Amino acid sequence: MNLSEITDPVLGHLEKFNSYFKAMLQTNVSLLNLILKYVTSKKGKQLRPVLVFLSAQAAGKISNRTYVGAALVELLHTATLIHDDVVDEASERRGLASINAKWNNKIAVLIGDFLLAKGLLSAIDAGEMGFLNVSSKAVRRMSEGELLSIDKARNLSVDEDIYFQIIADKTASLLSACCEIGAMSTNDNPEYHEAMAQYGEAIGIAFQIRDDIFDFTSRSSLIGKPVGNDLKEKKATLPLIYALNNSTEKEKDTIIKLIKRGKLKKNEISMIIDFVIEKKGIEYAEKIALTFIETAKNSLGILSESPAKESLLRFADFVIHREN
Repeated sequence: MNLSEITDPVLGHLEKFNSYFKAMLQTNVSLLNLILKYVTSKKGKQLRPVLVFLSAQAAGKISNRTYVGAALVELLHTATLIHDDVVDEASERRGLASINAKWNNKIAVLIGDFLLAKGLLSAIDAGEMGFLNVSSKAVRRMSEGELLSIDKARNLSVDEDIYFQIIADKTASLLSACCEIGAMSTNDNPEYHEAMAQYGEAIGIAFQIRDDIFDFTSRSSLIGKPVGNDLKEKKATLPLIYALNNSTEKEKDTIIKLIKRGKLKKNEISMIIDFVIEKKGIEYAEKIALTFIETAKNSLGILSESPAKESLLRFADFVIHREN
């Protein structure tokens, strides 16, 4: 399934949004302009603006408020990516040198801070306090999720409840905000806002589970991270958690000690991947992801039939069937 087909109902708005977004980032500081131009030079899938516009059109009629909401979430998302690269000491982002690698950590942090402030101020200037409330809660959840993930990585937690809490906060919270803000921009009915927030939350959880499956199944760098990277970072993702919880104490102890020791060799990563596959960790994770996709689809029941609603349903299928 091609993402471009899904975005078809809002393609014209997305093209206008790209110009709108770049115009927002013009400043009087030459260095800042140079770096911001670099930041926007290579677009990703633009999943967040896509969700804002599709949610808005499915719930009502796209207006300037929708553009404000889409810019807000894209600015917040970009800021968090830049800050993440500093924390992770990453050298690349979307095939280009990361800001911290091309300039330095100090500049990267300041650029992230600028984008965060720009996003929040854009909502304030437009009088969109509702957008500000939703997005601020998302940023808080993202921070809490990241800190919880770091804390649990120390002991390699094997608790499914903690895993779902982490991915809901780290990944799903912003996607939920995108869908809720999109609906808020075109519809005053709180029931629509809640339904779209639930859709985005479920989509986000399924999206992250699919990402975690890739870490065990992808044999290429298409997903932007090497195979077994989560294992190297001592992250207990759903396929591994299920495999460990369905193994003997001896097997569990061996795998956990290996991951905790760190500096995994290629043959050790292959051994752990084979263990997860043998214990049906991949199958289980795929089944759970599908339940969240069904939850997402069911939450759209409140919406009238439309091309935008159909695209949201197809986006749910895209999340679970995507190859990267």
